[in-house]
Amino acid sequence: MTKQKVSIFWFRRDLRLEDNVALYHALQSEHPVIPLFIFDTDILNSLPKNDARVSFIHESLQKINAKLNSLGSSLLIKKGTTTEVWKLLFQEFIISAVFLNKDYEPFAIKRDLAIETLAKENNASCFSFKDQVIFEEKEITKADGLPYTIYTPYKNKWLEKYRSMAPIVEYDTEKHFSNFFKSDFEFQTLQQIGFEETDIKVKPYNLTQIANYHETRDFPAIDSTSYLSPHLRFGTVSIRKLVNWAVRKNDVFLSELIWREFFMQILFSFPKVVTHNFKSAYDGIQWRNNEEDFKRWCTGKTGYPMVDAGMRQLNATGYMHNRVRMVVASFLCKHLLINWQWGEAYFADKLLDYELSANVGNWQWAAGTGCDAAPYFRVFNPDIQLKKFDEKGVYIRQWIPEFDLGYVQPMVDHAFARDRAIATYKAGILK
Repeated sequence: MTKQKVSIFWFRRDLRLEDNVALYHALQSEHPVIPLFIFDTDILNSLPKNDARVSFIHESLQKINAKLNSLGSSLLIKKGTTTEVWKLLFQEFIISAVFLNKDYEPFAIKRDLAIETLAKENNASCFSFKDQVIFEEKEITKADGLPYTIYTPYKNKWLEKYRSMAPIVEYDTEKHFSNFFKSDFEFQTLQQIGFEETDIKVKPYNLTQIANYHETRDFPAIDSTSYLSPHLRFGTVSIRKLVNWAVRKNDVFLSELIWREFFMQILFSFPKVVTHNFKSAYDGIQWRNNEEDFKRWCTGKTGYPMVDAGMRQLNATGYMHNRVRMVVASFLCKHLLINWQWGEAYFADKLLDYELSANVGNWQWAAGTGCDAAPYFRVFNPDIQLKKFDEKGVYIRQWIPEFDLGYVQPMVDHAFARDRAIATYKAGILK
């Protein structure tokens, strides 16, 4: 056991050395910094062994470790429950302080409180920082201090606050790299962690696509995707860099980043939305929840080309175009009358960019049960969406090669499904 006092920086959803707030402060502490990542078995044990997100995390950690090696340091990787790992760390090292960036999901809040308590029991300080968002928790509120539940006034307040302090400062961690703990920890392979490689890969992000985002965002056939969302989810790029870039390049993309923080604020203020409707008046809706219908939706065999192409893209790549996400979500909830939680759970398993707050927020928006949601009587017509946003069928032919050979009939007639959905919602909404 080393007798030297150390600080530990704990990587989680911030897998980068650059512009990392907690790491920046850790490296300025009086003790050398051990960078740590924990493969948390409370999370991993529920995942398939070829989960692409775990592969991406491991790949990102490899890049971090390579940079650390060039500095004479290395990444400490542990596997187990966070509490058990930290108990062992406090036995192995003389830890003066723990540095981490805040995570706002209910599970993470509970986990971090437990580690903060454990640190205090071991005479160590625990410092947490805002890194995942521009404005957190209660920084954007109404005049009465209550959280916004409608996006537009939230966005206006967000922009007002941002402009009062713009540009947002990016943290120059590189200036303090000399304070990393000198080490040569073993870097565990993906197989040692209990996982295996997959053909589904997270693509490198492309900031140049942001400039034309407002013109191309609704057309799934145009390869204009920035592929930023998984990188933002796991923190391989900083939100400060993205917002400062979006402010200069594209207001529409900036609005998407603000939506992300809006949904995070909703989840923080109303954690019930993970398992319950935001609008309790919608609790009386009698969902059909037909398992065979759900299976056809999952596998992309509904007979509606845009829905099927989207689901097949998701299953094959872990990605789905945002416009298509709206269509497939509306179809599940409105056409098939299947509870949004079924779709949310399926997306959670498949999406490379899965983020609890955004996924729950967008699904409840589509179902009409969420805050500032689409009205219950708004039922997307998948065929009209196809004509508007993939008129030549380029996108659907990419994912439905059999389309021109005579495509299957729709599993439910749109007009019938629309009328049924509106009637079911009307009957189920509590007055």
